[in-house]
Amino acid sequence: MKSQLTTLCYLEKDDSYLMLHRVTKKNDINHDKWIGVGGHFEHAESPEDCLKREVMEETGLSLGSFEFRGIVTFVSDDSEAEYMHLFTSKDFSGTIIDCDEGKLEWVPIDKIDSLELWEGDRIFLRLLKEKAPFFSLKLVYKNGVLVQKELDGKAI
Repeated sequence: MKSQLTTLCYLEKDDSYLMLHRVTKKNDINHDKWIGVGGHFEHAESPEDCLKREVMEETGLSLGSFEFRGIVTFVSDDSEAEYMHLFTSKDFSGTIIDCDEGKLEWVPIDKIDSLELWEGDRIFLRLLKEKAPFFSLKLVYKNGVLVQKELDGKAI
């Protein structure tokens, strides 16, 4: 089984993150969940190329600078492994467009934990909030339930 390479970005403004409420697509593994913006690498893209393209496609915003915050490895019993490159940015410009994958909304960072999130997302969102240095997080799901989590190679 091959693996997937993806990016995810949390755009930050006024102590809020731009969140995507995935309510549009049918058969979406993220249906009804709140996530950042991003997506799959295209041929020959670097993580930064993918990040800039996906943010533009999903939000209409152009990234200026951004911070590469970590790599999240997702392992699941029902799909191939995913290596997600996690970024944050406070430097962007443009006007937000409608996203065909769901509804974009600015959510105060201190309210995000009350949203419908994947359990593993709560871990990396906490690390982002705590301004953790670059990290590697491994999340193993079985039947949609988080059964194993490792931060920088150590069980947490």
